[in-house]
Amino acid sequence: MEPIDINLLQQEIDERANKQVYVHLETTNGAYASHFNKDSYNVGAFIRNAKVQYERGKVVGAESTYRVGLKLEIGWIYAEGVNKYEINENGSLLMAGHDREGRLMVALQISETPFHY
Repeated sequence: MEPIDINLLQQEIDERANKQVYVHLETTNGAYASHFNKDSYNVGAFIRNAKVQYERGKVVGAESTYRVGLKLEIGWIYAEGVNKYEINENGSLLMAGHDREGRLMVALQISETPFHY
């Protein structure tokens, strides 16, 4: 994955707007929290292959972390803390946020075909 270039990422998001796409959204502090602090809560959210059509998408932020929002007809999907992205061999847009130790904290993926892994 590459560091975010806000203009290039915005182009990729725009190319997928107004199409039926599949979204994967995941947030986690995983087991990281309780390994280092027994009083911490483990939190996470996971949705895979949500079929949506977004009207527009927007990347905002500066320097190291970004928020990516997808405007739906009746609401929003967004991920905050994204700092890397890539286009995989299937043409899917993969975005992720990793902490300073390289651990995954948030993932937002958009694909015109369902995710199979």
